[in-house]
Amino acid sequence: MLSHRLVTLTRASALRQQVRNLSIHEFRSAELLRQYGIGTPQGKAATTATEAYNIARELDVANRDLVVKAQALTGGRGKGHFDNGLQSGIHMVSSAEEAQAIATKMLGHKLITKQSGASGKPVSAAYIVERVDAKHEAYLSILMDRQTKKPLIICSSEGGMNIEEVAEKNPDAIKKFYVDATGGLPASTAAEIAKSLGFSQEAEADAADAVTKLYKIFKERDATQIEINPLSEVTGQDTKVMCMDAKFGFDDNASYRQKDVYQWRDLSQEDPDEVIAKNSDLNFVKLKGNIGCLVNGAGLAMATMDVIKLYGGDPANFLDCGGGATPETIETAFKLILSNQNVKAIFVNIFGGIVRCDYVAQGLVAATKNLDVQVPIVARLQGTNLDEGRRIIQNSGLKIYGFDELDPAAEKVVSLAG
Repeated sequence: MLSHRLVTLTRASALRQQVRNLSIHEFRSAELLRQYGIGTPQGKAATTATEAYNIARELDVANRDLVVKAQALTGGRGKGHFDNGLQSGIHMVSSAEEAQAIATKMLGHKLITKQSGASGKPVSAAYIVERVDAKHEAYLSILMDRQTKKPLIICSSEGGMNIEEVAEKNPDAIKKFYVDATGGLPASTAAEIAKSLGFSQEAEADAADAVTKLYKIFKERDATQIEINPLSEVTGQDTKVMCMDAKFGFDDNASYRQKDVYQWRDLSQEDPDEVIAKNSDLNFVKLKGNIGCLVNGAGLAMATMDVIKLYGGDPANFLDCGGGATPETIETAFKLILSNQNVKAIFVNIFGGIVRCDYVAQGLVAATKNLDVQVPIVARLQGTNLDEGRRIIQNSGLKIYGFDELDPAAEKVVSLAG
């Protein structure tokens, strides 16, 4: 049972982090890199095949080879395939006509990778970039280490490949550098990182400059993740070091002060139900089980999923309605839960502190009536205005199973879900 519980908690935590972070397309990441004076290949994004042709003509002034990259928020694009049979989301081309032909096959189609799942991700743009000669490829990422509460820079002299494979096959190639969150990145640390990337001595100064600027983006733009793979030593460019591919994540809690970044959000890459949830201040992630969950508070939501697993059930979703749940948000939450045809029962677990139990009960009764809910509902309420909440449910005439304690409530909903 313990392994099930840990898997549930880990999955819920990871998925919730995904919902609360903004990811942006590679061509947007390149725009941000250029704003900070960090080297990246020249390129533009096309949303039509004609645009791809014109951009390729513009870039190919020196008869350079170009790269066409599918813009979909998923990793492993190079090893993916499209729903129309096209292999790989990254193609080398040598003419504007080739760029146009590849873009035609990419745009409006779905790219399927190991990370996207079988349904794939829609390609909303094709990024046409110059092909740059790289002497050496390295890896660099910046994230917040929750244990030490410090920014962590991870780097490796082995880039251009899956970093997990590098960690497994050659763990000594992975270097870690912690940074004092109250200050900036010391020049000495940036220089040490640059030396560990495996570049030539002539490129180390440019590498240290790039690392310093990347850390500046991390701090100034409320980033949760910066991943550059590969960070390359190049020839024939103004700088000796370039970011060839970038993945950025940003904290949704800082969206109010990062409006220029959040205007790059691409809703076509997100699950429509999760977009609705965000607009209603709900944290919602679909899972593969058959028990719908409506809970207030992230910790309680994960504990609820945990105890459902403990009694042999399987959660159909992670849904945290937070502390501001109203009858309206409760109904929206029910709509999201019931959009999953696999749901056989719903578990409502509310601890009334900021949110009042009577408000939840009103929303629960209204949603059940308005949506003509046919699956059984188990409601466990505790906290503010509990007695009034119980009265509302009891007088509703609806078959809602009420409980005061978590374990018997979870056991009941698992049995009802069958």
